[in-house]
Amino acid sequence: MFSKIRLIWDFIKVRKKWWLSPIFLVLILLAGIIVATESSALATFIYTVF
Repeated sequence: MFSKIRLIWDFIKVRKKWWLSPIFLVLILLAGIIVATESSALATFIYTVF
């Protein structure tokens, strides 16, 4: 897990693709929200937003 994050970070740093960092950040946050709410009563409200 951390090796993949490190690999992506090294790619962004070396290739100067700083515009990719907000995209990865949003994807990680959305994945965290979905995982955190998948077993709760909030899941039905979260999925209606998407």
